Amino acid sequence: MSKHLLVGADPERTETWIKFTGNDLCHSCRATCCSLPVEVRLKDLIRLGVIDEFEAGEPAKQIAKRLSKEGIVGRFNQKSGIFTLEQHSSGDCLYLDQKTRLCTVYANRPDTCRNHPKIGPKPGYCAYQQKALHNR
Repeated sequence: MSKHLLVGADPERTETWIKFTGNDLCHSCRATCCSLPVEVRLKDLIRLGVIDEFEAGEPAKQIAKRLSKEGIVGRFNQKSGIFTLEQHSSGDCLYLDQKTRLCTVYANRPDTCRNHPKIGPKPGYCAYQQKALHNR
């Protein structure tokens, strides 16, 4: 029987986050940042391929309604024009592969993801959690 040991920050408590030291840190992380809400704009939705340039001219509220029905958008803030992507029941981003913990749309990922952790709840810091270690 193996014992799983998880080392790292609590995504809900930014004071536990660690200073981001480079992408090499990402290779040993379990993609904790992908359990944070992902805010997107119309250009991100176009890049993701869930809307096209033509549909982007429609009222954003109408787009949000359709994407909500399709399980892509969880919330829409009409005042700011920001959509929040749906999350799995685990809290992970809709586009995070649950087994590999890799982004399934990495090349087309939203600006929020492209700019993390430069921007976000605690700029320059990330909710690093080491991949599970298996001890016998």
